[in-house]
Amino acid sequence: MPTVRPFKLSKWERICGRTLLEKLFTGGKSKSFSVFPLRVVYLLTDQPDGDLQHVVPVKMMVSVSKRHFKRAVKRNRVKRQVREAYRLNKEIVVSAMADSPNRQLLLGFIWMSDELHDSDTVTRSMQVLLKRIADKL
Repeated sequence: MPTVRPFKLSKWERICGRTLLEKLFTGGKSKSFSVFPLRVVYLLTDQPDGDLQHVVPVKMMVSVSKRHFKRAVKRNRVKRQVREAYRLNKEIVVSAMADSPNRQLLLGFIWMSDELHDSDTVTRSMQVLLKRIADKL
């Protein structure tokens, strides 16, 4: 299993495929809660049997609705802020997942606000979300 390098966010740490997205958002087994302006949907699953070189314990994705921000520039800014906040604080959940090597945590971050927020607010919300998830694991 590859090591997750702190303060990096590689392609393999992101949810890219349709199968993982469907697993996260359908089936009714995922859990969610909110800390304004973010909502997290998470699911603890079994580790896939595929290519072991690219299996990581935590995968994430970010979603910003067009309903909240009509212009793509603002949506991209919010997604960049959320990814940066996760990248700086992901060690909270990665260390919690170290106890269960055959499990994988899928995280989906959804932006809930109609307004842009500064990066400090997003980082504080991300820290609270990740600490709550780590406590529930």
